[in-house]
Amino acid sequence: MLKYIILGIVQGLTEFFPVSSSGHLVIAQKLLGMRGEEVGVSVIMHLGTVLSLIVFFWKDILKLWRDKETLWLVLTVTFITGIIGLGGKDFFESLFSSAAVVALALFITGTILILTKKFGRGKREKIGIKDALILGFTQGLAIIPGLSRSGITISTLLFRGINPKISFNFSFLASIPAVLGAALLEAKEINLVFKGDSKSLVAGFIFSFLTGLLALGLLKKILQRAKFHYFGYYCILVALITLLFIKG
Repeated sequence: MLKYIILGIVQGLTEFFPVSSSGHLVIAQKLLGMRGEEVGVSVIMHLGTVLSLIVFFWKDILKLWRDKETLWLVLTVTFITGIIGLGGKDFFESLFSSAAVVALALFITGTILILTKKFGRGKREKIGIKDALILGFTQGLAIIPGLSRSGITISTLLFRGINPKISFNFSFLASIPAVLGAALLEAKEINLVFKGDSKSLVAGFIFSFLTGLLALGLLKKILQRAKFHYFGYYCILVALITLLFIKG
């Protein structure tokens, strides 16, 4: 059970911090000696953090039903992400067992995050259809383990001139249907994993939910204080450590 609790904590902290939860889960599972369960376990841990998203953004989610314009933008992002996810499903899944791919993707994530220090100081508050289309594309690419979904999408909006608060809120609102959709696609893998130690998986789910709530609150404060780019140095450090010490 301890292994799954550790994975839940890793997922909760790294899903919302821009350091790639999928990449960290791949690395953590290799270090913990877990093989053959990468995708199924990853989806279950992601569901824990989806629940924390829903709880954290509950008021914003309710507002969507009255704000049809924002709702359509979220659906646009979801549509683009879905096309990429479905079209490259087998390819993306094949990358989950490769530490080298994770390291390269983490390095790319780190570089993008560092660039937000110079180019991420926009003041625009209104998100348009062009922003949503670009965001859908970058969110789709973030299926690759090591490319941080929150890091890439928040950075995308910051580069587009959107202010940090709006970038934070819209990025995570747009992620909810995408992650839920991914979980439905991987229902078979979830079922296979639950045939094993289901109590441990539930424990991992709970810890990913609780630590996810904590991470969301912290990230919101970090963005407000313009310290987002610091995560980039961490990503590059982890990428180098992965290449040097983790095989596969």
